[in-house]
Amino acid sequence: MINYQIISLLIAVTFFSACNGQAKTNLLKENADELKPSLSIQTKLVKRQGAGTAGNVHCGLQDKAGNLWFGTTGEGVYRYNGSSFTNLTTKDGLSSDIIWSLWEDKAGNIWFGTDSGICRYDGKTISRIPVTVSHGNYGNAMTAKQSPAVKNSVWSIMQDKVGTIWFGTSEGVYCYNGTSFTRFLENQNIVNDSGLRLKMVQCMLEDKAGNVWFGSGLGEKEGLCRFDGRYLTSFKPNGDDWVRSIFEDKNGTLWVACRHKGLSRFDGKTFTVVGEKKGFDTTGTGSIVEDKTGNIWFASLGAREDGGVWRFNGKTFTNFNTKDGLTNNSVFCIVADRAGNIWFGTGNMGLCRYDGKSFTRFSE
Repeated sequence: MINYQIISLLIAVTFFSACNGQAKTNLLKENADELKPSLSIQTKLVKRQGAGTAGNVHCGLQDKAGNLWFGTTGEGVYRYNGSSFTNLTTKDGLSSDIIWSLWEDKAGNIWFGTDSGICRYDGKTISRIPVTVSHGNYGNAMTAKQSPAVKNSVWSIMQDKVGTIWFGTSEGVYCYNGTSFTRFLENQNIVNDSGLRLKMVQCMLEDKAGNVWFGSGLGEKEGLCRFDGRYLTSFKPNGDDWVRSIFEDKNGTLWVACRHKGLSRFDGKTFTVVGEKKGFDTTGTGSIVEDKTGNIWFASLGAREDGGVWRFNGKTFTNFNTKDGLTNNSVFCIVADRAGNIWFGTGNMGLCRYDGKSFTRFSE
């Protein structure tokens, strides 16, 4: 039996959750006033909760209003309106200051996947959303359970085309229709011949064809799983069973970042390893985004000089690290904003922005 509390601590150092986002406009003043954050507004991301060097800027997104949101492992959430940061913590309603995932839904609510469950910001207040489900049967997948533990970690969040919000947690995948939760694997129409448990799902994505993809995290070793509406199937790109990030580019190519064997792409039929001679077998890869010109950016968690972030133009790789101005060579989060900037959340609570020419630091 895996001790998920211990895993949570380990992942704060080694684990990456994929996070995407996109631009830059001013935050609506009434939202800032309604929330009444307990901590002062800063021009940089300032550590106030005492997070040590093991803390990181773990995930991020850009909302419809243009604000950038960054979740951290120890300092709660930071919201950036283009000129200053507002720090939101448990004092403001979060259930934990460890944030594994972020998502903005179609209605404009911001969802926080924390180390202790789900929270939602509706533009005025932060609410804790308990996951409660009726008694069900998992068949050969897992033992039925009334409701997940309160401390259930939420590693990933996704909203599909019909509006259902999916949560990848330590205790499995849950779906929320706006009113109630259901366990995904309790759907009797799913053919799950491999008995996949879908615990510790680090990333999720619905592709253009409507397939839902799940990336298995630390300890589960289920690899990349695909649900086509009927069958649940597992893949292990290049033999790797730990998937950190999944991304679909504008051409419909699926990019998969793995812990041990680096970056792969899937054309619908086969997986092709990308950049296998760049040392990704030792550093692994993480967050993936596509910029306005079609370059693919992906993160590495290597603390050495071969870590940092990589840009792939379809032919060649370019590496950026601390020598170029990156705050730390362990990169957990990449966000491409609508203005064309690329933001990097790194280890040691680092945050910086690349404008195509140089890096600007936004952390202490």
